[in-house]
Amino acid sequence: MSGPVPLVLASASPARLASLTSAGVEPEVVVSGVDEEAALARAQERHGVLPPADVALTLARAKCEAVVGQEEPDSLVLGCDSVLELDGRMYGKPGDAATATERWRLMRGRSGTLHTGHWVIDNREGGTGATLGATASTVVHFADLTDEEIEAYVATGEPLTVAGAFTVDGLGGPYVRGIEGDYHAVVGVSLPLLRELLDEIGVAWHTLRG
Repeated sequence: MSGPVPLVLASASPARLASLTSAGVEPEVVVSGVDEEAALARAQERHGVLPPADVALTLARAKCEAVVGQEEPDSLVLGCDSVLELDGRMYGKPGDAATATERWRLMRGRSGTLHTGHWVIDNREGGTGATLGATASTVVHFADLTDEEIEAYVATGEPLTVAGAFTVDGLGGPYVRGIEGDYHAVVGVSLPLLRELLDEIGVAWHTLRG
C-alpha cells in the first residue's frame, strides 16, 4: 500500500501546521522567506491597488511559488496568508506592542473580516502541474476589551506576530465573541476550502492522511 500524497506547507505558522496535523495530515514545513512587501508591490504594479482578499491570495501564491522555485519538492505545495479588513482598510501583523495596542483599541467591540488566501501547486512527478487558489473570508466579532485587558494581552507578545493582532485558538480566544464563516480559516488554513481545491485537481482529502 502506498503512503499518503506528500504535502509541503510553505508557512512558518504553528497554527496552520496544528490545523493540518489535527486533521491527520503531516506536511513537511518549508518556510518561503518571501519579502511580502516586495511581492505585493510587484502585484500592484501590474494590477493596481488590490482589495484585502486579493492581497491575501497574492501573498499565499508568492509563498507557494517561492518554495517550488527554491526547493523543487516532489509534492503538493500549499501557501497561505491572512489579512484583516476593518472599515475597508487592511491590517496584517502589528510587529510591535504600540501598533498592537492601537489596533485593539480600534477593533474592540466591533467586527472585521479575516481573509485567508490559499494557493496550491501540484509539483509531483507525474502530477497535474496545476496551480490554483482561493480565499476564505470570515467575519470576526471582537469583544469590547478594557484598556487593562488590551495591555495584558499585548504584554503576552502573541498579538504582535499574527494577522489582525489576534488568535481564536490561543490566548486571544476569550476576546473573540463569535465568527461567521469557517473557524479553520481564522486559525490560518480553511480545511474545507483546501479540500475543494485539491478535489479540483483530482486529489481526495483522505489520500493526504497517513
